[in-house]
Amino acid sequence: MTTTHTEHTGHGHTHGDGCGHVAVPHGDHVDYVHDGHLHREHGGHTDECEPTGHVEHTGHTHTHGDGCGHVAVPHGDHVDYVHDGHRHALHEGHVDDH
Repeated sequence: MTTTHTEHTGHGHTHGDGCGHVAVPHGDHVDYVHDGHLHREHGGHTDECEPTGHVEHTGHTHTHGDGCGHVAVPHGDHVDYVHDGHRHALHEGHVDDH
């Protein structure tokens, strides 16, 4: 799975500790949930940080949903859940890693 890093222009807010947005670990950096999508500080600007494609998380027996104990992250037309340092999304009867 790859991730696109498209610059989010006109973004005056600086994300970081205490910025008020949910922080989501994502590989070698941290994304911040903002306006229903994920932002990443990168090279002096803010990028949209979205995975391209779906990679199934095999062997995942936990069911995510309201009250499951994991941070819910609105993501386009669905909700991801932060679990084990990455995002999980329910997708066609299985769980994807984002």
